[in-house]
Amino acid sequence: MENCGAYLDTLRRTAPLVQCITNFVAMNVMANVLLAAGASPAMVHDAEESAEFAGIAHVLTINMGTPSPRWIEGMVAAAEGAAAVGRPWVLDPVAVGATAFRRDLGARLLALKPAVIRGNASEILALAGAGARGKGADSADPVAAAEDGARRLAASSGAVVAVTGPVDFVTDGVRAFRCANGHALMPKVTALGCSLTGIVGAFVSGQPRLEATVAALAFFGLAGERAAHGAEGPGSFQVRFLDALHGLTAADLDRGARVEAA
Repeated sequence: MENCGAYLDTLRRTAPLVQCITNFVAMNVMANVLLAAGASPAMVHDAEESAEFAGIAHVLTINMGTPSPRWIEGMVAAAEGAAAVGRPWVLDPVAVGATAFRRDLGARLLALKPAVIRGNASEILALAGAGARGKGADSADPVAAAEDGARRLAASSGAVVAVTGPVDFVTDGVRAFRCANGHALMPKVTALGCSLTGIVGAFVSGQPRLEATVAALAFFGLAGERAAHGAEGPGSFQVRFLDALHGLTAADLDRGARVEAA
């Protein structure tokens, strides 16, 4: 896919307001990642206001990482509020296959029609109703094993489905792309995967869902590659990663994106 940088340019020009319903671990990291990229994060999750705020935000992201009954009320209300005003929302089905509670929640959120679903291979397989070998929030399945399930899930749900891993796979059920950007240090920093969901949301706001999702993954992965240069380990990598997100230009992304049709 060409011109990934154009999607980054649009994000920075529009600075979309991204409503993030995410887990306790991810909030601070996710907010900083979105700010560094050029978006405007808002951590609004309570049911008393989440639906109303979804009508204000440009895009909504929902992460299932630390669900509770009250938070679930906020998730559902926000997804319904976004739908009422035609705003897209992104689902991150964290550990959806781990427990019956999470499986039921995943099915309930899927029925509310997310625009994009982003997860690891085990999460996508579980959400698609296939066998998965997830270990908590971590994947025990390779991305390649989830490609057929991702296509089926995209076709049945109407969502763009992104399976993230060493080489990401993204499909709308008809077209598909692979993105090979990234670095091995990225999974060593907690909440970076959750933060990627926020970046996908920021890119998707006002832009074609499939192409914008691919561009988001390439941008995030390329920042990881740049941050790894000179990093001594996960601690210094995390700081350098925020700087890399902030410093990457559209031209950098066009040159560095490793994306191909699948």
